[in-house]
Parts: sequence; structure tokens; C-alpha cells
Amino acid sequence: MEMVKLIIDGKAVEAPKGATIVAAAKSLGITIPTLCHLQMGGVGYKNDCASCRVCVVEVEGRRNLAPACATPVYDGMVVTTNSMKVMQKRKTVLELLLSDHPKDCLACSKNGECELQDLAMQFGVREIRFAGKESTYRQDVSPSIIRDIDKCIMCRRCETMCNVIQTCGVLSGVNRGFEAVVAPAFEQDLEDTACTYCGQCVAVCPVGALHEADHTWRLVKDLANPAKKVVVQVAPAVRVALGEEFGFEPGTNVEGKMIAALRKLGFDMVFDTNWSADLTIMEEASELIDRVTKKLAGDEDVKLPILTSCCPAWVKFFEHNYPDMLDVPSTAKSPQQMFGAIAKNVWAKEEGIDKKDLIVVSIMPCLAKKYEASREEFADKDGNPDVDYSISTRELAKLIKQANINFNGLDEEEVDNPLGSYTGAGVIFGRTGGVIEAATRTAYEWITGDTLETVDFTVLRGMESVRVAEVSIPGLDEKLGSKFRIGIAHGLGSARELLDKIRSGEETVHAIEIMACKGGCVGGGGQPYHHGDFGVIVKRAAGLTSIDEGKELRKSHENPYIKELYEKHLGKPMSHKAHDILHTEYFPKHKM
Repeated sequence: MEMVKLIIDGKAVEAPKGATIVAAAKSLGITIPTLCHLQMGGVGYKNDCASCRVCVVEVEGRRNLAPACATPVYDGMVVTTNSMKVMQKRKTVLELLLSDHPKDCLACSKNGECELQDLAMQFGVREIRFAGKESTYRQDVSPSIIRDIDKCIMCRRCETMCNVIQTCGVLSGVNRGFEAVVAPAFEQDLEDTACTYCGQCVAVCPVGALHEADHTWRLVKDLANPAKKVVVQVAPAVRVALGEEFGFEPGTNVEGKMIAALRKLGFDMVFDTNWSADLTIMEEASELIDRVTKKLAGDEDVKLPILTSCCPAWVKFFEHNYPDMLDVPSTAKSPQQMFGAIAKNVWAKEEGIDKKDLIVVSIMPCLAKKYEASREEFADKDGNPDVDYSISTRELAKLIKQANINFNGLDEEEVDNPLGSYTGAGVIFGRTGGVIEAATRTAYEWITGDTLETVDFTVLRGMESVRVAEVSIPGLDEKLGSKFRIGIAHGLGSARELLDKIRSGEETVHAIEIMACKGGCVGGGGQPYHHGDFGVIVKRAAGLTSIDEGKELRKSHENPYIKELYEKHLGKPMSHKAHDILHTEYFPKHKM
């Protein structure tokens, strides 16, 4: 790598040729304030449109100030980041941004997490010198995401995420001058577009222009209603991220404290989505074996590869972009929806509870889960949904703080049963490669009839955006004429890359796992903000792997409560009863 020498604030430094001033300064421990700039190493995300101009610096020999986030370094460059001229211009730019920004900070969803607010504090802004007309737009409310565009600062981070990383193409800059804004084409509502509600736009928005549809106070109302029985399920990825809101390191397992906090909030039963992840594997692994067996027998109506269907953002992406392949995904519902279906149609009956009086709440790392819970096919004929609503990890953290619960001081508690206990296979659903690894553990034993002594399929792990791995399954390899080939992708752009290769015949696999968010659910749009540090997501994933490794039972089909469910109610995986309750269908959607 070619290096260049330059001077920043009087200090000599070497940097790779083509690196930006921001990056070179960072290597010296010099922080240049930024707002629109964001770069996430490891996932290919880089927003360097230099639209905000908060990062301007002086470059010797240049007449005007240079945006440090988009100006490449060169040999002999001399940069000043802290002159009075620079400070004055940055403050002026910041005041201009604030002059066209709502002043409702105390009521804003991003209060305390807002990067514009942080900069205003850093620069000591106590008054707005520039008064005048402010741009005003209508609020766009969808099942998962709210666009409050009055607060948009045109940083274009969401646009880069939506178009470059996720390849959804929903958001772009529209209009000119004072009316310019980031919005869908023709300024449509998100509901009328191909938005998948993955929430990655929300995860990178520096202000409150994009935020989740908040169900916190709906939950408070239900918890305060003595006529309702309120139960909660918690996704795998939540337990290794929630602690970040209370000072714990990313990846720390706070499951026990989380359960205690949920009981203090007033939930009647605290269950676990890991349990229904084990249930999902029973159905998905059975469906996988059934499809492979029929395909080998010459049934041309059977489609391979089989795709995991646990991620609602991925499912919606598929419905919009691959309507010709809707018979490929597994028909198994996601763990969230399987839990709701069992809770309301099986557990409620056992407990003598009228399902109309049962409120099922999910706590998810994913904003698309809010949309999934609202899909019509996941409600009964009377309109009663399997999952009433979902709240994000961030919403839970805020509620715990609002309830004045000393989270750090809580003693650890255990989950309730029968819808709580889980195996190690259930918890790894929250990281990329985890769902298919869990399915492989069970499918291997069911196909071979042998006990799988080493359950760690490390070949399926990693953070490469697209990867294809081969797993040897004795008895099946010979019939297939090869090892069992598995494709894995995380991030919707990566999913598109893999699926296009499969559709064209360039790549052949037998099973695919796709997660919409980079890193899997641990990087979900409803998790604590990572502020561009992908290392946070990697640590969360490692936390789930650690939990798996510490479990006595690590295969979904070994979960005693899952066995009991089939013995008492469902018969066997893929039975008529199981298919009626635990499976779904998919629908083609328009592309716009």
C-alpha cells in the first residue's frame, strides 16, 4: 500500500494514499466533528457526500475550506483542523442547520442520541442567529418506521444504506432548493413502496427524521389493565445488546437481569423466542429433508434450494424482487409468529384463558417485526393477531429507565415455562449463519440416525457478506453426488447477489440462509445505536455463540418442552395440525 506523508495540526503522520483527512487525523487521535459522514468497516458502508460541511478544515495552498470527510490526502499536505477561522465556519454551518430544524428536542425520539444535538452542545450553541421560514413536510407513518422529515438534515446516510448496502432503492433525494428532501419516488408513503422495514436507515440516521413506530405506551396501558393477561417473548439478539443501554460491554449476556426487569414491569409471564426458534427448526429441518428426499426421488415439482424464512424484512424483499421464486422459501413461520400462534391457540387453552384477553408482546432487535406482526395472514378470522405488537430493544431500554428500575442492581432470574427453555441452537438464530447451523445440527442426526458429537459447524460461521459452505452428511452425500451445499448472506444487497447467481445457474446450493441486516439480528434496526462501529455487532454475535457453547442441550430436537408440545398437541413435525398453525404462504408484491 502506497503511503503519503502529511502534517495535521503541526504533527507529522503517514497515511495510505487516497485516505481522507478525517481518517488520517483519527490515526493521530485528532477528532474532526462530522455529521453526514459515516463509515462502517467490514460491511462496505461509506457515506461521504460532504453535504453538511461541519468537518471543514484549512489546507495550505487551498483558497477555500475543505470538507475533511471527502478530501483525499496527498504527499506534503499541511492541514489545520483547529484554527479560529475553521471553528467560526463550523459554528455558522451548524447554526444554519439548526435554523431549519424543529426545536422540540425534549419530545424527540432521538433526544440524548442525536448527533446534531451533541454538536450543538459541543459548540456551545445557545441561540439561533438565523431566523426565518422553516421547511415543513407531512409525517409518514408506517407499521414499522415513522418519517418525520421536518428533522431531515439531508445527510443522505439513509439513502446510501437503502441503495448501496440493501439495494432496495426506496429512498433518494427529491425536489430542489428549500424543498429538497430524502424521500421515496413521487414522495410516496413507505407503505406504498418496496421498503422492507429492515430499519437500517433508522440505525444510521443522525437525527430524529427516521425512528421506529413506538408502542411503549400501548404496552403500559395493557400492563395496567387487570382484565388482560400480558405475556412477553424476547428474541435471541436482545439479551446481548440491551446491556449497552446500561453501561455493559456489547455482547454481554444480560438475560437474567432482563427477565427480572420484565417481571418488575408487570408482565404476567416472561417467555423466550429462543424456545420458538427451536420449534422453527423442527419444522424447517423436516421440510428440508422432505424436499431433498422428494427431489432425489425425481419429483420435479419440488423446489431446491430451500430458503430460511425467519427474517420478515428478507421475506418482504423476496416478495417484491423475486416473485417468480416464491415456492422456494420454507413455509415455516418465523419464531416470533410461531410463538404467538402457540401461545394463543395452544397455551391459552391449556391455561383456560380466552385468547381475546391475552396480549402477546414481542421484544425484537428488528423493526420489520412490527410489520410482520401486523400482516393479515397472521391473524385469525376475527382479526385477533398471533402477536399483538412488537417493541424494539431500544424501546424496552427506555421503558426500564422510565419505570425507574435499577437494571444493574437486579438479581438474575429465569424464564417461565413451558414456552421459555431453549437449547443452544435456538439462541444462535440471532447471528448470521446461526439459523442454518441450528437446522443442520438437527437435519444431520435425522438423516444419518447417528448422534452428532461435534455440533459446531464452524464452516457456516463468519462475517463475509456472501459465503458458500459444504457440509458432509453421510448417506446424503452419495445420493446428491456432492457434499450438502449451503449459501449464506447477510444484508439485502448481498442476498440479491447470491440469489441472482442461483437464479442464473451460476451457483448451485441446496439450502440458503438470508438475514436482512449485516451481522444478522444482532445488527437489527431496533438495537442500541452502534454509531458506525461494526465491531459492536461482531461482539454481540460472539456473545450469542458463547451462550450456545455454555448450554447443556445444543440441538433443537432435544428441547424437552418442544418434545412435549408435539406429543400432546401437534403429533409430529409437518403434520396437518403443525402445518395449519406453524406454516404460512407468500405473496408477490410490486417493485416500486
